[in-house]
Amino acid sequence: MTLYKLPLNLTPEECPKRHAERHAFLKHQAKSLMALPSDASKRRYFRYEGGLLMDAPASENPAQFVRVAEYLRSFNLSTPQVFEEDLALGFVSLEDFGNMTYTCLLKAGNDPYPLYDLAVDTLIALHQRIIDPPDFIPLYDKKCLLREVETFIDWYIYRYLGEALSTTQRGGYLDLWSEAFEKALKVPHTFVLRDYHVDNLMFLEGRSGIMACGLLDFQDAAWGPIIYDLVSLIEDERLDLEPALVTHCWQRYLKAFPNVDEQALRQAACILGASRHTKNIGVFTRLAVRDGKEHYLKHLPRMWRLLLNCLDHPDLYELKIWFESFNENVFFKNSK
Repeated sequence: MTLYKLPLNLTPEECPKRHAERHAFLKHQAKSLMALPSDASKRRYFRYEGGLLMDAPASENPAQFVRVAEYLRSFNLSTPQVFEEDLALGFVSLEDFGNMTYTCLLKAGNDPYPLYDLAVDTLIALHQRIIDPPDFIPLYDKKCLLREVETFIDWYIYRYLGEALSTTQRGGYLDLWSEAFEKALKVPHTFVLRDYHVDNLMFLEGRSGIMACGLLDFQDAAWGPIIYDLVSLIEDERLDLEPALVTHCWQRYLKAFPNVDEQALRQAACILGASRHTKNIGVFTRLAVRDGKEHYLKHLPRMWRLLLNCLDHPDLYELKIWFESFNENVFFKNSK
């Protein structure tokens, strides 16, 4: 498998005090720190000889990261080993999984099928091994899902329409989603990682079976619909998947759960896919507007295409009408 190296760019020291705290936390372990590229979160990662330093503000909940990492490792899933932590300061030193993210491997031209087989098999193992909800993760319930789709009207609509929705419009929008979520939440529930996509998966050489799949982003884990993470994987807002590969992933997953109602899973997948794309259109707009990360806007055309595809499901007809009630040039201008 080809190695595709991540750029390791030094960033300007935005805060000399924080810089000193990082080195003090690592003591003699790090003569120098190399900053890794940042992502959508406020966490920052630095490579040092022998590991990674996660620098996370309290809002990123580093304590939950540590707890979930250790929990998943107890089920023989590959999360980074935690070497040391100072949660008050927001520092965690971690095992370094290297550079072979799924994103990098796919860009380097590696065959996607073995990678996606491994990712699907890891989900299957997660869903088969964790039977009961642990008491330290929240429920991914209707209230949580509604809060997520509100991000769309709070950020995307406000940016492109220049005004907020009326109370009546907002209430109608949420009522339609509430109806849809009632159906999606009828499928079995399990441990949901919530951001299961190529940026957060790694191939770990030297490990066999599902242990070769490294998990990176899981601190927002919740107990929710079993199909959510598969949807996150195969309806990826960062890259296009061939339809044959999507079908292959579905078949591989369904084969492992022959007693689960396939029609109910596919119904839930459309509803949860639509809600995820709606949420992320809002989130990516927020990243651009609030945080100055305008490069996230390049993903909007794909996100709209994925959302419109989901909205073709009969159970989302009323929501499709709601979206189409707005000026097409505002909402769908980048979806073709």
